[in-house]
Amino acid sequence: MRVLTAGVFALAGLIFFTSFNTAKGTNIRTDASLLRLSDLVHERSRKNGELEESNGALRKDVEALAQRDDGSTKADDDRLASLEKRAGTKKLKGEAITVTLNDAPPDATAKLPGYPEPQPDYLVIHQQDLQAVVNAMWQGGAEGIQVMDQRLISTSAVRCVGNTLILQGRVYSPPYTITAVGDPGKLRKALTASPAIQNYMVYVNVYGLGWKVEDNGPVTLPGYSGTVDLHYAKPVE
Repeated sequence: MRVLTAGVFALAGLIFFTSFNTAKGTNIRTDASLLRLSDLVHERSRKNGELEESNGALRKDVEALAQRDDGSTKADDDRLASLEKRAGTKKLKGEAITVTLNDAPPDATAKLPGYPEPQPDYLVIHQQDLQAVVNAMWQGGAEGIQVMDQRLISTSAVRCVGNTLILQGRVYSPPYTITAVGDPGKLRKALTASPAIQNYMVYVNVYGLGWKVEDNGPVTLPGYSGTVDLHYAKPVE
């Protein structure tokens, strides 16, 4: 028994020494090298935002240099301006509405009879909810759309992982705001007519998911400042 006891204490001492030697006097649990994946994702999102701002500034410099004397006619310049407006790379001013989506309270229960008590999946905003609002706004004649602080273009993809939005390399958490420039009456009508949004409104009324539509009056949407390079598939030679 004494030999066994001595062996246990020796093993404990070895483990303590190894832990101390690894930590080197630091707290292993809070060491920066052991950041959670979510921390790394948000850090990358922040850096992507900084790169977008830098890219936007460089694009303005290039455009300023190109406008000095590029040999184009006024008709060419007008056509380019029209294409830039439709592409979403220039600022857009006009009457707008904003839709805000938010998760339900974590302790939400069914507010109406005949509905089951909510599963966790019922209480969060999903990718299809955001897509439903964006699609309805386009169908309502939106001239431009901004999700959170980013302008959408033809290649933008609204994606969610869990209840976290990933848009053009950046990460966002609810509440989510979607702003569209266009005829407010037509935009509201398109939102009301959307079958996907009608389904979402059931969860709003039963489980308390967030839904708010506001008239903004005149607003200015930012121009898209990220890369516009297109990637496409081609046959393997």
